[in-house]
Amino acid sequence: MAISGLTLGELAELREAVRSRLSWDSAVSDDELQMLIENELFRRERTRQMTAGERKSAVTRLFHSFRGLDALQPLLEDNEITEIMINSHNEIYIERRGELQTVNLGFESSERLEDLIQSMVGRVNRIVNEASPIVDARLPDGSRVHVVLPPIALKGPTVTIRRFPQNPLGMKDLLEMEALSPEAAEFLSRMVAAKYNLFISGGTGSGKTTFLNALSQWIPSDERVITIEDAAELQIRGVPNLVSLETRNANSEGKGQIGIRELIRASLRMRPNRIIVGEVRGAEALDMLQAMNSGHEGSLSTGHSNGARDMISRLETMVLSGADLPVAVVRQQIASAVDIIIHLSRFRDSTRRVAEICEVTGIRDGEVELSTLFRFEEETESEGRIVGRLIQLEQLRDTRKLRDAGIFRGSADAGL
Repeated sequence: MAISGLTLGELAELREAVRSRLSWDSAVSDDELQMLIENELFRRERTRQMTAGERKSAVTRLFHSFRGLDALQPLLEDNEITEIMINSHNEIYIERRGELQTVNLGFESSERLEDLIQSMVGRVNRIVNEASPIVDARLPDGSRVHVVLPPIALKGPTVTIRRFPQNPLGMKDLLEMEALSPEAAEFLSRMVAAKYNLFISGGTGSGKTTFLNALSQWIPSDERVITIEDAAELQIRGVPNLVSLETRNANSEGKGQIGIRELIRASLRMRPNRIIVGEVRGAEALDMLQAMNSGHEGSLSTGHSNGARDMISRLETMVLSGADLPVAVVRQQIASAVDIIIHLSRFRDSTRRVAEICEVTGIRDGEVELSTLFRFEEETESEGRIVGRLIQLEQLRDTRKLRDAGIFRGSADAGL
């Protein structure tokens, strides 16, 4: 693989040559480092065959290997790239505008990639090694990083980076993108203001975190909000009294781990008005449901599922994985805690939309009962884009919280 007119091996040789010329007993400025790189390139006979563009690209790549994130730096600086997938040191894919593409970039070796991984996870006090080969971390810009090392990853160190915009999309942006209808947005704004407990479900890459950020814009500014995540990625705006908590992995001795369950319990003693759990994946679902049932109304969370009904089943499974409880008790907890489920889907045209909004109405015949309030109905397809509408099917049944909040004004509001 040739990059910037040089092979990966030649880039590695150049890096070592520049490294040997650095003075380790004094700081080197960015300008001085760039000058060293340019001089080393000119010292080598082969650079005479390089074009000016190739030489500039090579200097930038070498500079990033010292001061940035090496081959990843130009990808991280491209705002159109939403996902970076490193399958091995010489195989990198990206997602740009919803489409997967391969890129002509790579690292000189698996060792170089692993060095970069250690640098990334070390910045947020995470540990990843052969004994603990899977870890979640984040970059300074808020991007989420998932790492899998050998021997689990057979092709070499594997990294997936989910990028988030510096300015997260708001509900106005989602409306312009037709991710939901104005009627559904108005409905959800009232649900947030009236402190209904909302749960966002969807598959990987369906936009759950983005949608949660957008919903948070309707949280009153005078409330105290606690966010809990594996790797902090939420971008809550407009809430001054905000506390963000992040889990911690065990140290090299296997001690000191702090999981989501512990953070949820700790948050209950921090006088929150609302608790936002970035994503529930396991036994912490029980603690989240108990928090919602213990006076912390207006809480929000997300989870992976194929639909609103499937999310109920997933919650049951997650709760039962951490507690030996009768299924009937678990279902009663879910029905009492969760008010609204918003299911997001990534459609075949790569658009992300609200596919369904359901109200949890209680228990019937031993099952959690759902009422579909809104559902996306596909009408046609034009120029590769799905055309359809989010249609309201049912009216909200439980208007108690709307009345308590002074939002419900009679039959005219029955649908909202």
